Amino acid sequence: MSIVYLNGDYLPMEEARISPMDRGFLFGDGIYEVVPSYNGKLVGFAPHMARMQHGLNTIGIQLHVDHQAWRYIASQLMERNGGGDLGIYIHVSRGADTRRHHAYPENIAPTIYAFTFEIPPAPIAQKDAATPYTVATAEDLRWKRCDIKSTALLGNVMHYQHGHSRGHKETLLYNQDGELTEAAACNVYVIKNGIVATPLLDHQKLPGITRMMLLEILRKDGSIAVQERVVTVDELDNADEVWISSSSKEIAPVIEIDGKVVGDGTVGDVWLAAQTLYCAHKFDY
Repeated sequence: MSIVYLNGDYLPMEEARISPMDRGFLFGDGIYEVVPSYNGKLVGFAPHMARMQHGLNTIGIQLHVDHQAWRYIASQLMERNGGGDLGIYIHVSRGADTRRHHAYPENIAPTIYAFTFEIPPAPIAQKDAATPYTVATAEDLRWKRCDIKSTALLGNVMHYQHGHSRGHKETLLYNQDGELTEAAACNVYVIKNGIVATPLLDHQKLPGITRMMLLEILRKDGSIAVQERVVTVDELDNADEVWISSSSKEIAPVIEIDGKVVGDGTVGDVWLAAQTLYCAHKFDY
């Protein structure tokens, strides 16, 4: 039985009830985070919660829960659901109003919902244990505030489906200028001559927590050069390696794009070095 958190209560998932007038349901008017945990150890919890608070502030949801309170909710959910390797989904919507109206209503309480789900064991830095990805590409047709981790994910879902329907596990996105933005559910990296390049953050991209941690870890170590810059879709053709990253995937090697092999078609040495460093430091956050 899965135990969830809803507005201060822990209860079986099948007993959880949210109003059909909730603006999260009607408008996708909310913010969410997904935090991985392995045997009770959370990965990137503080930056995840900081990003959630930033998102709430950005869209004007009046809620502030300090990190220790969020951590307590997460620990209770892990404990009540048997521990192990779990993803923790935390969702805050603006709440339920008495009418459907586009303007933000006043004096309604946000809806806070959280649950856990099983995830695979923590990725390891080993080429034969990596999950190589094949991906598609498509022009990024989403809205212009992708920096907000909104629950309104239809654009991302449609882009993900573009790749999925073609037998791939992701879709790399580019804007009208031929610049890579991100993937449907990941950040993206292009590696050439040992240098890791990833698109600069702006309103077209989500500031991924794994991305932030990875870049900081690589820069502190200094053995792998990192660039944040404009990365064009044409650079995919000559890349030695391509990666995608997310909280659930960590750093995932891409070996084929639109049917064309990346590099020599195998998991690369730079990926191995980067994943080794990430594994060593991911619980530091």
